[in-house]
Amino acid sequence: MRSLVAVMVAAVALAGCEQAQLGVEDAWVRLPAVSSRPGAAYFTVKGGADATSLLAVSSPAAVRTELHEMKHENGMMTMSPLKDVAIPAGATVKFEPGGKHVMLYDLSPELRAGGKIPLRLAFANGKTVEIEAELRAPGQEK
Repeated sequence: MRSLVAVMVAAVALAGCEQAQLGVEDAWVRLPAVSSRPGAAYFTVKGGADATSLLAVSSPAAVRTELHEMKHENGMMTMSPLKDVAIPAGATVKFEPGGKHVMLYDLSPELRAGGKIPLRLAFANGKTVEIEAELRAPGQEK
């Protein structure tokens, strides 16, 4: 019985020593209502043990991508490109409608809601994260 307790205490102690891992989850893409317009990608970045920055997001499904942010300025919503996005250590940074997002230009008109496309996120620390993003219809949030 004592050895079982010792093993459990050791497991709990080791779990507390795990370093936070840089990761991305809940990725989705809102398809454009008109095929010649850009789509938008959204996701959540979980910061790792050290701070870094998101430098770029790419996808073979888009000819060009850009990091953007929506802001409320002087009573109006404005959108501006971002050079990068800081990802503090252990923090969560959301890319969501009305805030930070990735513009996906020249998406194939063949893409349909319910499908998936790959996204590749490149960080300043040299790490890349590859994920699949669910395709959603224009106006569909969840």
